[in-house]
Amino acid sequence: MTLATLSDVLQPAYKEGYAVAGLVVLGWEDARAFVAAAEQEKAAVILQAGPGCRAHTPLPILGTMFRTLAEQASIPVVAHLDHGYTIDECREAIDNGFTSVMFDGSRNPLAQNITETKAIAELAHKAGVSCEGEIGFVGYDNGEASASTSATDAKCFAEETNIDAMAISVGNVHLQQEKSAGIDLNAVREIDACTDVPLVIHGGSGVPTETRRFLAHNTAICKFNIGTELRMTFGQSLRSALATDEKLFDRISILKQTEEPLTQTARNIIRNLLSIY
Repeated sequence: MTLATLSDVLQPAYKEGYAVAGLVVLGWEDARAFVAAAEQEKAAVILQAGPGCRAHTPLPILGTMFRTLAEQASIPVVAHLDHGYTIDECREAIDNGFTSVMFDGSRNPLAQNITETKAIAELAHKAGVSCEGEIGFVGYDNGEASASTSATDAKCFAEETNIDAMAISVGNVHLQQEKSAGIDLNAVREIDACTDVPLVIHGGSGVPTETRRFLAHNTAICKFNIGTELRMTFGQSLRSALATDEKLFDRISILKQTEEPLTQTARNIIRNLLSIY
């Protein structure tokens, strides 16, 4: 088994200057494609079950699915809960084999966010599981506005919660289809200078590819969450498969045709975060 915790894969990235892809899973086909991509790139991968995925598929099934893929893989695979909003949800993920949980208390006042994140980090660490927290608020394209992360708050949050990774808001936005996010490099460097925790960019699909590469190799950002970019590939390949053969009706035959395009997109994402060139 090559099941790994978030710390297992982010600490080497933090020390050596690269980043690991946190790929948002919505089903079996894309999860399998993401692991195949990581195998081909000889890189670790973080399989992420976000709120949308969990609304469709129960956590016990996702935990088993992620662990099954990890058992068959030769590279480290992290089973990660993305945007857990309650301690009960994080506990359920831990109980069902997840090796990493992200608690999102970013909408709450700082003191409450610290208290709740610290409690969940303690729960996770007792179980041998990693914990990611978020300080500041990463907004949504055409939705909730972001609240930028201040270096002062980030320092306090990192020190008091004992988290293993810290998601920050520095111009990144969830659900962007265009790569147009303007990352505040000065803010990243200020946060980097006063903390020693691997940093995470949510909404990585909206960050230009060259910017991702620069941040991965020149800052403490060690994890990029990528979802929209992969969903767009899935949608395009699914439409293409159905348009090519109007008589195609078998679910498995249809969905299998999305795996190779997803694998290639994931390979490009992973390679970009690993390679300086």
